[in-house]
Amino acid sequence: MARTVPPDEPAILGSRRSVQDGPRVLVAAALGKIIEPLLRQSLPGSLVRIAEDRAAVEHALSDRLRFDVVVADLTWNDYAVEYSFDGLDVLNILRATRRQTPVIFAAQGHGVELDHLDEANEQPEVVGIYRKATGPQPLIDGVDIAARGGTLTGPQFSWAGSPPEIPRIHSYFGKGKGSTAARLAGAIASGRAVNHETLASAAHVGYDTAAKLVDYLGPLIRDRREHASELKMTPEVVYRWCGEHARYILSWCRRHGHYDIASRVTPEPGRVTLEPGRVSLEPGRVSLEQEPQQLRRLGT
Repeated sequence: MARTVPPDEPAILGSRRSVQDGPRVLVAAALGKIIEPLLRQSLPGSLVRIAEDRAAVEHALSDRLRFDVVVADLTWNDYAVEYSFDGLDVLNILRATRRQTPVIFAAQGHGVELDHLDEANEQPEVVGIYRKATGPQPLIDGVDIAARGGTLTGPQFSWAGSPPEIPRIHSYFGKGKGSTAARLAGAIASGRAVNHETLASAAHVGYDTAAKLVDYLGPLIRDRREHASELKMTPEVVYRWCGEHARYILSWCRRHGHYDIASRVTPEPGRVTLEPGRVSLEPGRVSLEQEPQQLRRLGT
């Protein structure tokens, strides 16, 4: 009878497989340690490794150990990195190793995941989508199916994304003028642009190109039915749309080499300045400077 391999013991020594005979599973998830004990218990002889951030994923996938299945959160359940790392990044890291490994994406079922799901559904390495709301048993079943070379099908493993007639953002960005459209969207989604001038500067395009923002992204928005057909398509609509899809837009830019616009602009920690009225927040100090008339309206 094969013994269970301790968590940190390699499953492969050189080209010879160790006495561990269950599936070797990488769980790439911010809260992976929650499911880890149950997976170990339910998959006898398995090796389960948890990677909770990009560095841990890169380390795990660059190791000599070859995994039988990768389970990855589709979007990261961590506010600190939700705009800078996701399951599609995990897939990219896996591809860089040139190891053919089946991937199961774990999804919450939220609307913000839909763009990620649309792209994930088309990737050859992805063998199924696990819906977290269905509980742990489908995940255990899914890992077993994937480790045996199968694909996750049936109602408990719904692949449902956007309706088939809805254009996919990743497809639009990947052809023709889509690359320029992606840079414009990324500059806005990252918080680097507020008008044509700043958009041209942040996206590294000409002013005339920035001024044609609606021409670049309007058709996609309208074809996706995300703006009322009877209303005019304006730059304000595009800015609103980029904000709504910011997580995915930044993910696409990050994974396609647009690093200069792929991260969100955030305020300096501990210091926020708002104009007019100048509200400034600094560590250990809060000051509010208002015009006398404004102060009177506040009842001071």
